[in-house]
Amino acid sequence: MATARQVTFISEADYLKLEKTSDIKHEYIDGQIYAMSGASNNHNLLAGNIHTALNVHLKGSPCRPYISDMKVRIANGSKYYYPDVLVNCTKLSGDSYYTETPSIIVEVLSKSTRRSDETTKRMAYMQIDSLQEYVLIEQDIGKIAIMRRSGGWITENYYLGDDFILHSIGLTVSVADIYDGIENDDVIEWLAQKATQ
Repeated sequence: MATARQVTFISEADYLKLEKTSDIKHEYIDGQIYAMSGASNNHNLLAGNIHTALNVHLKGSPCRPYISDMKVRIANGSKYYYPDVLVNCTKLSGDSYYTETPSIIVEVLSKSTRRSDETTKRMAYMQIDSLQEYVLIEQDIGKIAIMRRSGGWITENYYLGDDFILHSIGLTVSVADIYDGIENDDVIEWLAQKATQ
């Protein structure tokens, strides 16, 4: 005989208190918390590369990029996610642990996060009025997908050798720069072809 799975719910206030002292990060979805696992070398490099491009471009502007530890609050506090990178263009206080007003959200796709990033999180992020662009960076191949509010959230794909534009902040970046230092078959093959040209 099957037994019912016990689900423990936690309040938003208790979740926020827990996150300030926890050794690991948790995402919060409709009263339940989910521990986040560590990330691979490629994952960290990809997030770091796009954060660096954003940071250099946005220096001196009111927009600021954040990497992995800034939460996004969605739907009146029923969800909190940790995007890999985000850009926020409204002023946050020095002790803020989350934002409700990101203009760009970036997720690096892995086998374990792909389904959530492409479906559940995508739908949740699109509820955010301030969000202008959602960027998905593939970890295993050289491909970046961008969805823009101004384009009706239609996906545009960019590959090694292409440049892409983040229209909301006026930044043009090459896909190759984002994949600098990345080791996957796609990048290795592209670099080999480039070396023979």
